[in-house]
Amino acid sequence: MHAYRSHTCADLTAANVGETVRLSGWVHRVRDHGGVLFIDLRDHYGVTQVLCDADSAAFSALEKVRSEWCIRIDGTVKARDPELVNPKLPTGEIEVYVRELEVLGAAEELPLMVFGDQEYPEETRLRYRYLDLRREAMQRNMALRSDVIASMRRRMWDQGFREYQTPIITASSPEGARDFLVPSRLHPGKFYALPQAPQQFKQLIMVSGFDKYFQIAPCFRDEDPRADRSPTDFYQLDLEMSFVTQQDVFDTIQPVLTGIFEEFGGGRKVDKVWPQISYKDAALWYGTDKPDLRNPIKMQVVSDHFRGSGFAIFAKLLEQEGTEIRAIPAPGGGSRKFCDRMNAFAQKEGLPGMGYIFWREGENGMEAAGPLAKNIGPERTEAIRQQLGLGKGDAAFFLGGKPKAFEKVAGKARDVIGEELGLTDKDRFAFAWIVDFPIYEKDEETGEIDFEHNPFSMPQGGMEALQGDPLEVKGYQYDLACNGYELVSGAIRNHKPEIMLKAFELAGYGEDEVKSRFGALFNAFHYGAPPHGGCAAGIDRIVMLLADEANIREVMMFPMNQRAEDLMMRAPSDPTSDQLMELGLRIIPQD
Repeated sequence: MHAYRSHTCADLTAANVGETVRLSGWVHRVRDHGGVLFIDLRDHYGVTQVLCDADSAAFSALEKVRSEWCIRIDGTVKARDPELVNPKLPTGEIEVYVRELEVLGAAEELPLMVFGDQEYPEETRLRYRYLDLRREAMQRNMALRSDVIASMRRRMWDQGFREYQTPIITASSPEGARDFLVPSRLHPGKFYALPQAPQQFKQLIMVSGFDKYFQIAPCFRDEDPRADRSPTDFYQLDLEMSFVTQQDVFDTIQPVLTGIFEEFGGGRKVDKVWPQISYKDAALWYGTDKPDLRNPIKMQVVSDHFRGSGFAIFAKLLEQEGTEIRAIPAPGGGSRKFCDRMNAFAQKEGLPGMGYIFWREGENGMEAAGPLAKNIGPERTEAIRQQLGLGKGDAAFFLGGKPKAFEKVAGKARDVIGEELGLTDKDRFAFAWIVDFPIYEKDEETGEIDFEHNPFSMPQGGMEALQGDPLEVKGYQYDLACNGYELVSGAIRNHKPEIMLKAFELAGYGEDEVKSRFGALFNAFHYGAPPHGGCAAGIDRIVMLLADEANIREVMMFPMNQRAEDLMMRAPSDPTSDQLMELGLRIIPQD
């Protein structure tokens, strides 16, 4: 017999009754029934109930074991009494009578319990991650992650892609986040960087003539943490293709992701039609460039109904340049209680409040109610109702000013309204391509122009587009949103050196700096670079959605905490004096 097991803890069935078997695993739970010990023995694959009484030579040893001891048992498979069969377990028809026991690893008092659904502080869970990972939900999430990545690889190979690896130690690159720098011992005073993405390398692979590339790529960004973002590193399905248009990229990645969500989505509906929405329209309709289309609410501009109206706040606001009034329809939200609750929500988000109108049954049929309705009168109120397609029992909420100032809150309000009124379809994955991103943005304080998104995107209109107002330039750049999260980002690349120089010049990068920082890419574009494009899909977020988790750390094996600390491995750590001397570095104490 094998030194540790003849079967896993998920293998045994009624067909094995009478056999002598060997199992190894962890003590999940111990139950003492007065002279008879029952233990749920767990391994990665499942649970088997084992039992022992005073007639067994192993009884005295088994009495000493506690939760999470790692043990090996030899015993005989027995059929459970019919009334004791557990239909929830694959091994629920049998139990194993223990005749021999070996303790493979004893456990001290546990800082967190593996058995049960107790909640523990995240700091405790991350400090003892090896225990946290033993829990059923975490085992399930990590297996799901592994299976998703394996499926991605198969689907990419089936589409004619090959996987190529790119360097982990490279040069710094402006990808929109801070780099992790790595000091060089051989070149004192100089630094490598961990790649924020394989961006330049995958483009160089295309220039090298490989046509189709993909990689399950680790990426490193020194970012502020959020629930859907790791503060240090993450993985993405990275792909690039030559001789393609934007639509070709969409047509390539859509069947891969559709298949993944159908395979692992637990039967939830997966939208087959993925609309293409401009960045400008997404901001207007949804208040975000990663809209949740499970919620049918679309915001609309209603400025004309308030110009010169009796509602002085909005009327005066509209006299200022660049201002507008937007409405958030709320089908079924037509009660003062709900409207007051949403008004309080806006105040918590830092706004003075949200105006509202709701429609109810009146003496002469349907009537509009609320302070706004009284101020602007029945004619304007009716025009608003008709524009928004609302009726009795419905409401609308209003925000005004410069869109940049209230868009984010409007988007959050839309989400809350959809949730509270039961409009958001929870049993669905809804996708949308967000397209026509602006390449540049202006710093409100300095007035300087900088890249808003990926600096390597081809501007729509090429060189000609770069001759006008930079803020009007759109890129062949796109994101894929799903259920309120950005899952994919990509672009058709700028492969012409003269356009590359002009694009960077508008963002304040001189020719010498471009050649210094992106020399390999810039030089490569002088030697017959093909048109190319691609995208990257965030694996961690995809698995988070499939696992129905709200926090990305629930689907990462060994994540950092919110302060970018690894509590288990105690990173970051202080370097030794010898290490600093070797690297020619000195730590300057912070005030």
